[in-house]
Amino acid sequence: MSATDVITPSRLKPMPVPQPVELSPKPSLIGMTREEMGAALKEKGVADKQIKMRVSQLWNWIYVRGVSDFDSMANVSKDMREMLKTHFTIARPEIVEEQVSNDGTRKWLLRFPPRGAGRPVEVESVYIPEEGRGTLCISSQVGCSLTCSFCHTGTQRLVRNLTAEEILSQLLLARDRLGDFPDREAPQGTIMPAEGRKVSNIVMMGMGEPLYNFDSVKQALLIASDGDGLSLSKRRITLSTSGVVPEIYRTGDEIGVMLAISLHAVRDDLRDMLVPINKKYPLKELMDACRAYPGLSNARRITFEYVMLKGVNDSLEDAKGLIQLLKGIPAKINLIPFNPWPGTNYQCSDWEQIEKFADFINSAGYASPIRTPRGRDILAACGQLKSESERMRKTERLAFEAMMIANHGED
Repeated sequence: MSATDVITPSRLKPMPVPQPVELSPKPSLIGMTREEMGAALKEKGVADKQIKMRVSQLWNWIYVRGVSDFDSMANVSKDMREMLKTHFTIARPEIVEEQVSNDGTRKWLLRFPPRGAGRPVEVESVYIPEEGRGTLCISSQVGCSLTCSFCHTGTQRLVRNLTAEEILSQLLLARDRLGDFPDREAPQGTIMPAEGRKVSNIVMMGMGEPLYNFDSVKQALLIASDGDGLSLSKRRITLSTSGVVPEIYRTGDEIGVMLAISLHAVRDDLRDMLVPINKKYPLKELMDACRAYPGLSNARRITFEYVMLKGVNDSLEDAKGLIQLLKGIPAKINLIPFNPWPGTNYQCSDWEQIEKFADFINSAGYASPIRTPRGRDILAACGQLKSESERMRKTERLAFEAMMIANHGED
C-alpha cells in the first residue's frame, strides 16, 4: 500500500483521497449575518446603493438554492462573480469519510481548514431518516470538555469551538448529499432520500456542548431558522445541553428553539459522577432554569434525555425520583438504551427493566418513548461520535509506520 491509499471498510462509501487544504482560506460568506455580509461586500468596493440587493441575491443563492460556487449564480454579473471568487468562498467542508448504517443512518466525517495558526479539524454529523421526516444531528465543538463518564465523545479532548460557518456548513452539506435543495440537479454520487424524506429537523446533539459555544450556535441557528433562507421552524430545531444554566436562560430569550436536557440521574451525588458539570450547576438550579424557559406548554415541552445504565440509574426508585424532579415542567422523557463503546465499564439496562421504567413514567402522565438505537454499527449512535474514525486513522497510521519500518528500518 502507498502513503496515499485510503483504507475503506466495506460499509463505507468510497471517497477520493483528501486533497491538501488551504493554509490561509478565504473568508466564507456562509454563517455571516446580513449586516456582516454587507460590510464585507462594502470593504471590497461594492457601492452602498447595491449592498442590500447584493446581500439579498447571495442569501437566496446560498440558503434557498444551496449553491456552493459563485459561477452558479446566474443573475449576478460576471464582474461581481469574479470579485466574489477572488475574496470569498462558499465551499463545503471536505468529506473525509461517509458511512451508511444498516438502518439507513448516515454519518459524515468532515474536515474544515485551519483557522489562524491552527490546524485542520474534523467533526462528525449524523442523518437519521424516519417515517415522514429526517433529522440531522449537528456538532458544535471539535471534541468535548464535559467528560460525562458514559459518553465516548467525552473521552476526547476539546480542540476548539466551531464557527457559525462550520455549524451551518454541516446542514448545507447534508442537504447537498440528500438532494434536498430545490431547482438543482443532484450532483454525481448524491444519496437520494426516499420520497418526501428531507432534512426537516436539526438537533444540536453532536460533538460538544452547544452552550459553551453560545455565540456561534446562536448565529447559526438564527440563520437556519431565517424565513428567507433555510427557513427551518424553531419548533423543528432542538438544542441539547448537559446543563449550562446561565446560557439556558439566554437560549430561551435570544434563540427560542426547543430545549433538551441531558439529564441521566435524579440525585446530585450520582449526576456529579455521570455528568460532572452538575457539580457547578446542581439539579435544583437546572430545574429552576427549565421551569423559567419561555413558552413552555404541552405543545412546547422540554425533552429530558435519560440513558439507561444497568444497576446505576434504572431502578423504580430512580423513576419515582424522576417524576418528583420534573414536577410542574411540561416534559417528554427520552429513554436511551446505553450504546456501548470499547473500554466502557457500563452496561445497557435489561430491556425488561427499561420497559418497566417507561411504564412507570407513562403512568404518571409523561411521554417516555424508548429511543430506538440508530447507527450503532457505524458508531453513529448517541455518545459514540468520532470514535470509529479516530480508531481507523490510528490503525492506518500504524499500518503505514509498520510498512516504512519494514522497508527502511527504524531511524
